[in-house]
Amino acid sequence: AGRYLPEGCHTIWPTEMLSSRRLIAQRLGDTPETFTSPMDDNLVPQILINEDRFIKACLPKLEQWGAVGVDINMGCPQSKALKHNYGVALMGDPEYAHNVVRMARSTTNLPLSVKLRAGTNNDKDFLKRFCEGLYEAGADWLTLHPRTPEQKRKGYADWSQIKMIKDEFNKSLIGNGDIQTWEDAIRMKEETGCDAVMIGRALTARPWLLWQIGHHLGLPSPPGKEGLLPPLTPEEEAQEYGKAVLFFIQKSFEIFTEKDARKRVIFYLKVSHPWLNYGHSISSKIINAKTQEEMIEIAIKSFESSSLTLSKRTELRY
Repeated sequence: AGRYLPEGCHTIWPTEMLSSRRLIAQRLGDTPETFTSPMDDNLVPQILINEDRFIKACLPKLEQWGAVGVDINMGCPQSKALKHNYGVALMGDPEYAHNVVRMARSTTNLPLSVKLRAGTNNDKDFLKRFCEGLYEAGADWLTLHPRTPEQKRKGYADWSQIKMIKDEFNKSLIGNGDIQTWEDAIRMKEETGCDAVMIGRALTARPWLLWQIGHHLGLPSPPGKEGLLPPLTPEEEAQEYGKAVLFFIQKSFEIFTEKDARKRVIFYLKVSHPWLNYGHSISSKIINAKTQEEMIEIAIKSFESSSLTLSKRTELRY
């Protein structure tokens, strides 16, 4: 996605989800999750963390690794996170969650953020109290995905809760949830007053969203794309998605071992293909390919069709 960032613009990039239990024994930069390239900058690791000993061991390592901030995840509803009282499980114990932020704040001078969800049963008073405690404990900003833990990715994100928290505290707040187009990103910011927006899975299918947003705001084109317009029609977007798939396959096998590269390509396609018509068929063929070369050949042939289109919206399935 960084290839589509308008010239002269900056943003922060979260990493893959990192486990504090693993980090203390890892050499950062040697694992697939912490590998960085010269193109990577402004990295803010997402971390599952909840104990003082892990906080004290991990945060200095991340700072030395080059992190420009740390994002404590209190929003992940997956069972593997809940098993260790990580992610959204921390919202079930507000006092302890606030202490986690205090412990982190006392350990590092890096900017701290917290990613969280709406309260259980959309309890707005609970959400206000929870956010207030996070800010008071030392969080520099919050990122709110206003779906409940029970919803996971189903239903709709209630953007009114982003506006509610911004109006209540007037502190740094990033909005997240249901941004699938550049229009969504602009609308969220206008409707909620949030300071910035976080785009998640849609950016896997549409990494050029950053270019589209910049184009709408009158910003320069990305480096190397001067004088060009971003893909805007469904057909143009489908062809650009094909280029993104090809780029991802090539870079993954260039950077990672064959096993790790294949794992990443499979996950990338599972997440991104639902926006593409015939996406399931194309992604299945690529995933079942035996070699990198076969993957590339299938990708090139699949996107030769001018009938392919990219939908504006899809249900988030993974």
